[in-house]
Amino acid sequence: MHSEKISEIIAHFIGLFDTAVEEARARNVYAEGARPNEDVAIQPEDEIRAAAFSSDLQLKDFDPSAPYRSLAYDINFAHPRFYGHAFEESLAKLSDLAHRDFSGLHYIPSFSMPGEDPELQVFQGPGSMVAHVAQVNILYDDDYLNMTDRDAEFRDTSFVTAQLLYLQEKAEAALPFISLDRTDSADALKTIADNIHTYVNSVLESGTPGPDGELQTYGSDDTDTSGQTYSYVDAGRDIGGNELTGAIYINGKLADAAPVLDDYMPDRGIAKPPEDPETGKTDLPIEQHSGPLNSLDVAAGANVLANIVAITDTAVISSVTAVMGNYHQIDAISQSYVYSDHDHIDSMFDTSGSAATVAKNIASFQRSVYDDGASQHATSADTGHDPIFPTAWRVSVVDGDVSFVNWIEQYHFINDNDTMTITATGTEATVLTGGNASVNFASMFGIGMQYDLVIVGGNVLDMNVISQIAVLYDNDWARGEPGAPGATIQSGNNLIWNLAEIHNVGANDRFQAMPDYMVQTQKAIEERDASMPAGLAHDANFAGHAGLNVLYITGNLYDVNVIKQVSLLGDSDDVTHAISAIAQNNQNATIHVDTGSNAVVNIAQILDYDTFGHTTYLGGQLYSDAILIQSGLVEHDTSQPQSAPLANEVIAFLGDDATHHAGSEDATINGGHDLSWTLTHPDVMQGVTA
Repeated sequence: MHSEKISEIIAHFIGLFDTAVEEARARNVYAEGARPNEDVAIQPEDEIRAAAFSSDLQLKDFDPSAPYRSLAYDINFAHPRFYGHAFEESLAKLSDLAHRDFSGLHYIPSFSMPGEDPELQVFQGPGSMVAHVAQVNILYDDDYLNMTDRDAEFRDTSFVTAQLLYLQEKAEAALPFISLDRTDSADALKTIADNIHTYVNSVLESGTPGPDGELQTYGSDDTDTSGQTYSYVDAGRDIGGNELTGAIYINGKLADAAPVLDDYMPDRGIAKPPEDPETGKTDLPIEQHSGPLNSLDVAAGANVLANIVAITDTAVISSVTAVMGNYHQIDAISQSYVYSDHDHIDSMFDTSGSAATVAKNIASFQRSVYDDGASQHATSADTGHDPIFPTAWRVSVVDGDVSFVNWIEQYHFINDNDTMTITATGTEATVLTGGNASVNFASMFGIGMQYDLVIVGGNVLDMNVISQIAVLYDNDWARGEPGAPGATIQSGNNLIWNLAEIHNVGANDRFQAMPDYMVQTQKAIEERDASMPAGLAHDANFAGHAGLNVLYITGNLYDVNVIKQVSLLGDSDDVTHAISAIAQNNQNATIHVDTGSNAVVNIAQILDYDTFGHTTYLGGQLYSDAILIQSGLVEHDTSQPQSAPLANEVIAFLGDDATHHAGSEDATINGGHDLSWTLTHPDVMQGVTA
């Protein structure tokens, strides 16, 4: 009975692919895996088709492995990439269309027939756009490596977390804008702008070069900031003559050009990803006829943290803008780095090849004017023809305020504190306990609407803010036992890189007094008068246009871009070089240890298209606030990890039990599992409560 059930199951599933139809009862039955009769003749056409079949595919044996190789990342941003080229090409095409005569399609003629009073037909304008992006990376990579047969000593690394938070507080103390909270409220945005305006005024009035009132101090060498502590503040008001525009500041000093990141990236040694993964692959067997190499290469650092943001803001731009209220432009960059690289290295380690830590704050405010090609279309008297002016218009209206907000926050919190006991093995060995890569990347490319004229009934707030913090704690300990072979160590060679650029597109001197016909145009739109004011039709900015595409915003216009970047890296390594248990392993051993070579990189760019024309009519006041804050602090922290092994005299006094039970009951409480940045700091008291 049991065997029949099994046969039925097999026949059932095989029969799914070969069913027969019982025509008498019109139902499907299973063929029970029946095969065709052998005497069935092959049709001639099938035989020909089978003979002619060919394939150029190469048959290979089944390979159950699933090889994987991660892609190499690229943070080689010497300058933030200019993402506006494609957009400018689109603007050029739209500008060409604006000079063609297509007024009969959507445009309303500016004249009316006698006895008629037509009403202006208005269209719905673009709505608000608010984008909030938060990117958080958290990593704990505390490794223990013991290459000997001895019991490993436990090391409590909670002090690194405490030091990182302490250094972060010091970095934040120099930046007044790092505490800004994400918001999409018009009142909150206005409050932020007022606070920045007040702060800029206080700096200009007091004349203090630093946010804390301290004098500026700089290192003697621009390329080596070891031991450098400085603070720098520069602010300006005049939008037309701001000294910050076009300047490049590096650690509070003017520079002719911005440095290239690739020239300063540390050599990560064995942690560096291959440039071409396919290079070096071969199917031939690899043979080695010489004896084994007695070498050990250890990389405990070589971590890379990168925050990269690029915002191309187009919002609603036009060749002519009329602002009935006030125009407030804010460009603010604040940068701060704090690092501690105070190492304790025994004399048996050769440190001659160890490079110093390099830290740079790089900031620039750029401004350019977009050439819309109007000169190609404008007609003048020397052509022998009268100039062409618009005779029709298309009007879009937005009731209330319009907000275009891009708010991006990026955070890194990385702990890579390795505890290692290394020794020569008599063979060639490489150990990678660091080499972590954490990258946050955000690119915002807003494709806005193009208009010939934008009228704002209220005020305009054009605000760009970049705040960057980079913190590195790289205090290392390296000790060696007497009799251990010599070794080389790289304990520095770290890079801290804050790069920020705000690039505004629009002429400095484009602001002009509000003409009367612009006020009449606003009134005509509100009253739905189809007749276009004569002054508007003959504005020199619209020469060569057959029709006008007009946007009227009855309220305020908020164009805000905010970038906040925070990177915290703790890389405190403890290395003990022990004597090999096998005597011959100590002979002619080559040992290299790298506990540094970290890179903490923040890169941010804002490309803001204020206008692609040369005229902005203003009915109210013009306010402009530009401020640059750069701060650098080097801490010589002397915090110690868990206490070192007890001296022989103390061990003899306490007895043998002290060596057997010391640290055996220790535990670690990890409280950093929450994704919210405000909750990601682990309990700094965890080492005490454990």
